[in-house]
Amino acid sequence: MAGQDDNPFAALQALRDSLPAGPTPPEPAPADKPGTGARKIPRAVVRMQRKGHGGKTVTLVEKLELPAAELDAFLKQLKNNLGLGGRRDGDVLVLQGDCRERVAAHLTKAGVKKVTLG
Repeated sequence: MAGQDDNPFAALQALRDSLPAGPTPPEPAPADKPGTGARKIPRAVVRMQRKGHGGKTVTLVEKLELPAAELDAFLKQLKNNLGLGGRRDGDVLVLQGDCRERVAAHLTKAGVKKVTLG
């Protein structure tokens, strides 16, 4: 049976104390205060349209009143969570297919106060 002197990791343990300290972990982010978190969206209009899309059915999400960067992030979240394709056309989110009920449910869950189905 081998003794403690034969342990190859014993020499590493002695070297551990001579190594410099590693980077300190970052401090946790402060908790969001009321009014500084994600913007509350007051309303959204969800409607279906075929005209102007080559006969394809699309779902439009309008009147979100968000800046372009937040609209892009919101569109990406919608596409990922609902498994849809889509794009942003100005201030309107254009999602593939007729998915009005699914989109309305997701918007309500995301904190939109009033969702109007058209």
